[in-house]
Amino acid sequence: MAMEVRVIDSPVIVVKIGGVALNDNDTTIDDIVSLQREGKSLVIVHGGGKLITDWLEKWGVSTRFVDGERVTDRVTLEVVVSVLAGLVNKEIVASINNLGGRAVGISGVDGALIQGRIKDVALGYIGTVVKVDTTPLKMLLEAGYMPVVAPVSLNLAGKPGKTELVLNINADAVAGEIAAAIGAERLIFLTDVVGVCDSSGVLLPQLSPAEAEALVASKVASGGMIPKINACLKALAATGVTSIIDGRQPHALLKEIEGGNTGTTIRHLPG
Repeated sequence: MAMEVRVIDSPVIVVKIGGVALNDNDTTIDDIVSLQREGKSLVIVHGGGKLITDWLEKWGVSTRFVDGERVTDRVTLEVVVSVLAGLVNKEIVASINNLGGRAVGISGVDGALIQGRIKDVALGYIGTVVKVDTTPLKMLLEAGYMPVVAPVSLNLAGKPGKTELVLNINADAVAGEIAAAIGAERLIFLTDVVGVCDSSGVLLPQLSPAEAEALVASKVASGGMIPKINACLKALAATGVTSIIDGRQPHALLKEIEGGNTGTTIRHLPG
């Protein structure tokens, strides 16, 4: 029997989750399933940096980050692809489906969803997104499934047997590019911090794009917060609201969508 295909009947919400959603006591998966049952169309993008680091340590491979991005040689790339597109992706998908949700795990390579090129040779096989083909996402959403995306991409410059065909791309950047390409209603980052803070460590609940850019330029925002803010700025070209919230709080995702303002919202402010 052919699968019933439905037209997407609600705006898409892109949610980026990290290791915070893989803890036993976390409520993120419950929130995701609840939102899908309410008829929300969700695209999930996940990271898995801590687990990648753990596996690299098992292999005796050191890790180095530059502006929040992991320098990726060939050995590191093998671990990244195995952990992200394999272990982490399938664990999240299994958790969603086990709770009664409908999810399908894919990577940026599948259907040429994410197409990239090497960002900087000094970073190794780290990619920058050149194109997002939203066709695989739309097909899954129209069929009633939630795509769960592992952030590796097709290497547009790759040659079989000569260069790597897959690139490691920062999950935050992938989430921002997908949100922009699909015209998402919202982009939400679930993190392990309270949100974006000022130089004194005080939470900034509302930011304009210009204010967010200034925080990066002044280095008040640093490390892993840089790609998150940059992804929000990218998404705002087509997305109404972007948020960076504390995913450690119970039901943070539900509260944010219901208007809880649990972290930092970056949007075009009136006036």
